[in-house]
Amino acid sequence: MSNAYREYYLFDAMRNLGEMTEYAHDACGVEPDRALAFFMISGYSERFENGDPRVLSGMSGTELYQASCIKCGMAKENWPKALVRYTTEDYYWIGYILAYYQWTVNRTFGDILNVVSAADLIRMYPALHTVSDDKAVETISDLYNSRATANRLQVYRKRIGMTQAELAQTAGINLRTLQQYETGAKSLQKAAADSVLSLAGVLYCAPKGLI
Repeated sequence: MSNAYREYYLFDAMRNLGEMTEYAHDACGVEPDRALAFFMISGYSERFENGDPRVLSGMSGTELYQASCIKCGMAKENWPKALVRYTTEDYYWIGYILAYYQWTVNRTFGDILNVVSAADLIRMYPALHTVSDDKAVETISDLYNSRATANRLQVYRKRIGMTQAELAQTAGINLRTLQQYETGAKSLQKAAADSVLSLAGVLYCAPKGLI
């Protein structure tokens, strides 16, 4: 898998998106998921994903947030001043690690945040902010893959009009286990091959379509 853009811009990208989510929350009182929604709706996220140096390096995180808001019709007469911080904390880390994750997996921000929210990342901060960036990406990827798989399982089940109880009984799988697969509490990718094959048979899909 190729990265989203040249590594030359990566540090600036991580720093600026971190500054954006921190500024939005700490200076403007806006939750990161909402701030990132402005970022995506404005079109700046697409330019970011495509490696536009004017967005990755040419703007500070504060300017990026303000520009995103203006594009969304949320301009202010008096913006809070840019933050001056000598240490980074949780709301900075959200944008920082999100930028690194997006660069590494080369998915759109929309695809990522539709599955793993900024609220999820803030909950992961205590456990992940002290580990390497690559280890954090691995953990986030595990959550993303687990939820994406769970979503596919639910879609296939609903497509043929079965309840969870009906699917569990027909496939010979414990109902609680099936529910955990659908919520992402358990990963179907780590399930026994017999379970995956049984589910695929009942749902009329290929096993690889589930995992």
